[in-house]
Amino acid sequence: MPERIASELLDSPAPAVPVADVSNQVWPELLLATGPAYDAAVRRLHELMTKAAHHQVSYMSPDLPVIGGVRVDEIVKQAADEATVAALGKLASFEGRSRFTTWAYKFGILYASNEVRRNMWRHREVNLDNLPEFAGAFTSPEQHVEHLEFARAVESAIETVLTPHQRKVAVALLVEGIPIDVLAERMGTNRNALYKTVFEARARLRAHLTAAGYFGGPIAVQVSS
Repeated sequence: MPERIASELLDSPAPAVPVADVSNQVWPELLLATGPAYDAAVRRLHELMTKAAHHQVSYMSPDLPVIGGVRVDEIVKQAADEATVAALGKLASFEGRSRFTTWAYKFGILYASNEVRRNMWRHREVNLDNLPEFAGAFTSPEQHVEHLEFARAVESAIETVLTPHQRKVAVALLVEGIPIDVLAERMGTNRNALYKTVFEARARLRAHLTAAGYFGGPIAVQVSS
C-alpha cells in the first residue's frame, strides 16, 4: 500500500487518493515507512522544502548582498536539506490540524530565513566613516557611554536572568524576527504560549534593570506574525 501511494505521489499529477488524505494521513505513513516508499516520500518532501526555501530566498533577496546565482542556489539547497531533516525529526508533533504540506512548508521558510540572515551578516562590512556620525546622534559623550552600558546590561540580563526557554523564545521572536506561527510549529506549541513566555521574559528583564538602577519607558514587544 505505501509503495503504491508513493508511486502515485511521484509520478501522477493527480493522485488517486484524496488530497486531504495525502496531506494528513498518507504523508506521515510514508515517512514512517521503509524502503522505496520512504525514499520516494523523502524526495517529495525535499522538493517541497526546496520550493519553500526558493520562495523565501527570493522574497528576502533585496536584503542579500550581490553574491551571485550559484551562492543563492547553495543557500536554497542548504536550507532545504536542513528543513527536511528538521521536519522528519518533528514528525511526531504533526497533529493534523492543517494540511501536512502546509505544516512542512513552514520548515522550509524558517530555515531559508535563517540562511539568508547568516549570509547577510557574513558579507556585511562595517563602514568606519559612519562611526563618527553614529556617535554624534547622542547629545554628549556621557550619553553615548550610558547607552552602551545599558545595552550591555540588557545583553547580560538576557543571558543571566531569563530561563533557557525564555531566552530561546525572546531571541527568536524579538531579535531574529522569526514569525510566531513558524516558531510555534517548530517548538510544538501555540501563539498564546509564546506570547505568555515573551510577557514573562519582559517582566523579568524590566524588574532586573529597574533594580540595577536603569529607568525608562516600557520595553516594546513586537512579534512578527
